Amino acid sequence: MMIERAMSRTLRALFAGGLLVGMHAAQAQTDEAPIQRVEVTGSSIKRLATETALPITTIKASDFEKQGLTTAAEVMNTLSMNQSVTGSSQSVGSGTGGIATADLRGLGSNKTLVLLNGRRLASHPFNGSSVDLNIIPLSALERVEVLRDGASAIYGTDAIGGVINFITKRSVTGATVSVERYQPQASGAGAESRLNLSGGYGDLDKDGWNIFGVVDLHKQTALQAVDRDFSSTSVRADKGINNSSGTSQPGNFYSDNGITGNPYYASGCLGKGLIAKSNGTCRTDTIAYIQDIPKTQQESFLGKATFKLSEDNVATIEYLHSRSTNQSSIAPSPLTGITMTSASPYYPGGSAGVPAVAGLTGEDLTINWRTVAAGNRMGYDTSISDRLVVASEGLVAGWDYNVGLTYGISKAASAFVGGYTNDSLMKAGVLSGILNPFGEQSAAGSAYIDAAQLRGEYLAAKMTSVGVDAKVSREIYQLPAGGVGFAIGSEFRHDKATYDVNTALASQASSSGYADAQDQAGQRNIAALYSEVSVPLTKTLELSGAARYDHYNDVGGSFNPKIGLRWEASKQVLFRTSYNTGFRAPTLYDLHGPATSTFTSNAYDDPVLCPGGVAAAGANPNVACAQQQYIRSGGNANLKPEKSKTFALGVVFEPVNAVSVSFDYFNIKIKDSIGTVSESTIFGNYDKYKDYFVYSADGKTLQYVNAVLDNLGEVKTSGIDTSLRWKLPRTSVGDFGFQFDGTWVHSYKYQNETGGEFVENVGVYGDNAPVFRWKHNATISWKKGPWSASFSNKYLSGYVDENDVADAYYHKVRAYSTYSLSSSYTGFKNTDLTVGIKNLFDSAPPYTNQGTTFQSGYDPRFTDPLGRTFYVKASYKF
Repeated sequence: MMIERAMSRTLRALFAGGLLVGMHAAQAQTDEAPIQRVEVTGSSIKRLATETALPITTIKASDFEKQGLTTAAEVMNTLSMNQSVTGSSQSVGSGTGGIATADLRGLGSNKTLVLLNGRRLASHPFNGSSVDLNIIPLSALERVEVLRDGASAIYGTDAIGGVINFITKRSVTGATVSVERYQPQASGAGAESRLNLSGGYGDLDKDGWNIFGVVDLHKQTALQAVDRDFSSTSVRADKGINNSSGTSQPGNFYSDNGITGNPYYASGCLGKGLIAKSNGTCRTDTIAYIQDIPKTQQESFLGKATFKLSEDNVATIEYLHSRSTNQSSIAPSPLTGITMTSASPYYPGGSAGVPAVAGLTGEDLTINWRTVAAGNRMGYDTSISDRLVVASEGLVAGWDYNVGLTYGISKAASAFVGGYTNDSLMKAGVLSGILNPFGEQSAAGSAYIDAAQLRGEYLAAKMTSVGVDAKVSREIYQLPAGGVGFAIGSEFRHDKATYDVNTALASQASSSGYADAQDQAGQRNIAALYSEVSVPLTKTLELSGAARYDHYNDVGGSFNPKIGLRWEASKQVLFRTSYNTGFRAPTLYDLHGPATSTFTSNAYDDPVLCPGGVAAAGANPNVACAQQQYIRSGGNANLKPEKSKTFALGVVFEPVNAVSVSFDYFNIKIKDSIGTVSESTIFGNYDKYKDYFVYSADGKTLQYVNAVLDNLGEVKTSGIDTSLRWKLPRTSVGDFGFQFDGTWVHSYKYQNETGGEFVENVGVYGDNAPVFRWKHNATISWKKGPWSASFSNKYLSGYVDENDVADAYYHKVRAYSTYSLSSSYTGFKNTDLTVGIKNLFDSAPPYTNQGTTFQSGYDPRFTDPLGRTFYVKASYKF
């Protein structure tokens, strides 16, 4: 990582926590007090805090409450370089386990390295390549440092997008209790509550030790999609969108003599979410059943003990325990391929009173039925993380050292809570005449469905990571311009992953996604050696270099260098530039993740059995046309590592002591990018992806579309980060400050296969998501005595929606801008009060026709469905 001196001590004092980092550890020094040397994110060389100037964005913990941020994922969403956040909303219908992730530069969460106090965390086992941000206890943090210069030779060259380092408080004395409440103004749920307890004892300087602990509890109630107008339907004729499902209650049938229909079509398809279609069938708008936000809860504990071994050496023991749960709800189970004979009392026109359908003369029926009588499919995900770190750092024989042992376990499990039924039993119940797929159930039918319900854990996964690390640094030579800094370090890590599928349970429910999944396991050893040097060529020019060699016992090794140059052209202007290469091995999940099959998010026409929306001869239109299709995903043992090249060039201006402005250009290229081709791209170009389609032996049924992980091709992105820090002159009405961070993306291009056509993604939805041309976060702060206030704005530029430019329903998603206002008072003894409003002007998310997520009408990855939300926080210190 490029090592830089400060442009001026004044700048550090004015903008603590801003663009230039290091002053967090630097306190006002007296002439007698020793000047403290610190290590900052991105470098292993300890320098004087006033000499550091890295391209780092820092968010102080005190800023979290000012903007009403309740989770680590929300904190990450304020970063202009963070393109999207995966959160609890994406668990609805997608089996993510409720994981929350960051996505720096839009390169994917698997290329964003997340650290806690400079060391890795075990990845979430359902994802395998990303840390679950839910395990981070916000109340234990002092700050978050984000290294914008990716492919870190210090922490790991898999950090292609960048490094996020969550830094906890070093020590705590006394006790504090805090309570928070967030209440949306609009009707419905989605309210949040938090309770935090923290306490510590012992003065590290006086007593030689300090022990502290933090307990953090956070919960949010579920918000139904129908409780917000913008997400209440997936059928918008004015937008050309109809994502309804052809599997409904009452069920649709296809007879042996080629008749398609629904016995209740003539009466208007009355019922929850039902829509009448011109071909005589009833379709279901599944939005009537799903959630915008599921019910979630996070519980975490962080304990840390620090002991002075001597004047220059300390030992620490740190333990983190976190548990998060996620209960989501989606539409009742869809069943297809159900056979009904004329012997059933529920046959149209039969003895049970189901209306007759013209043309039916007793032919067998093939039915699509949604089991509304069984209730919504309810899933319950649990994620548990435990992490123990034993470390020591200090000074020995003139060398700064840091050594540590890390043991981490990340476990996750998914369970059926209700609504999932045994497919074969349900089909047998219709065939035998016990179940009515067209209407209300008899007492015997209801009892039969209750007996067919599936409940219990169907998937359990565990990721274990054990690692040791050590590094030393010092100045090794004196040049006329200053000392040459040198550091060397090494790491060894053993990772193990297991995926255990309860096949006896999962195989009975095809809609679970794990009906044909099998147990998988994998493990690997990873060793790394790295070194860093900083050479002051002149008083104003510094050269830095770093190199890292990583070796994976299963995919081989890679050597990756980095070189940087820093030039302080004057006291007002600083230039910096760097070039590095990166390497990301496929994760254990990438290689060994179990194959899962689930329904596509959107409805599609089978390109063979329903070309152009017209059923082929002998094909069942209820299955082949405008229907969600099965798509399979999973690991691929033949994956190759991703490799990257990153170039950065930046300038920092300090025209006066109270103002700092920076511009940093980035250019990143990745080859052999690991990912999957999106479902919309696959179905939109059958000729190109026909090998992905797997049909039954007789060719009459599309069994699934095979979209497992693969090396897709190259990714190229470039743009500019900009930052402004301005501390206004003091006034009689208080002190004002302004902070601004923005990212402009010039280009983001990717390939769906090696050597294929590049797709431009900036300002366009692309295959899976848009890349925003411009994103910023701006804050005006004020303070006078015990009073303080903050007014913030978060902005995302608009983009072309998920449709073709030539489409008659071409749509451009408008820009999304929200404001937050908060005020704090510290005038009461031992008590701090904060009140605020998130989304002050109640801005609804812009409409989008995206079908990548289960939510419709808006995109939960970038926008907030809650609307104007009031919050209050109270803290009392003992």
